Amino acid sequence: MGIPPSAYNDPALSWYRGGRLADMDHEFRQSIDECRMIADLGLDLDRALNVWDDALAAEQATTPVRSWYHGDLLAENLLIRNGELAAVLDFGGLAVGDPAVDLIVAWEVLDREGRQTFKQAISVDDAAWAKGMGWALLIAMITFPYYWHTMPGRCAARKSMAAAVLAEI
Repeated sequence: MGIPPSAYNDPALSWYRGGRLADMDHEFRQSIDECRMIADLGLDLDRALNVWDDALAAEQATTPVRSWYHGDLLAENLLIRNGELAAVLDFGGLAVGDPAVDLIVAWEVLDREGRQTFKQAISVDDAAWAKGMGWALLIAMITFPYYWHTMPGRCAARKSMAAAVLAEI
């Protein structure tokens, strides 16, 4: 049974993830400013701003896409058995919006070659890929100021994800 097209515009089915990156611009830039206070972060925050601006430009240049997405497709929500994906967990962020948010998994769990194989396999265009990079950076940058001292494991994973995005181009 499918979802009627009218449901794709129902605000009750939306979440900030999968929404417009432009709506998160203030939060992203504020997080960047807060990240500048973390002495040992070790990420090029000016480069992160450039990648973010590219993601915003890609979003503005494309027609909005609305479909179902997971919304929290990160390594901690993937169950691996015998080296293969066995299940996806935690559908608490399931919503309707731009599925580019789910591309963040590419930078958290895949190496450069794996990302290229993934991108080709799902036939994603460059604009969606740029938006996915923006989402990955946003998720990382909003994590650091809050959890740097209390959740070092999560921050390490997000730092690796951000570093992969920044090394992409």
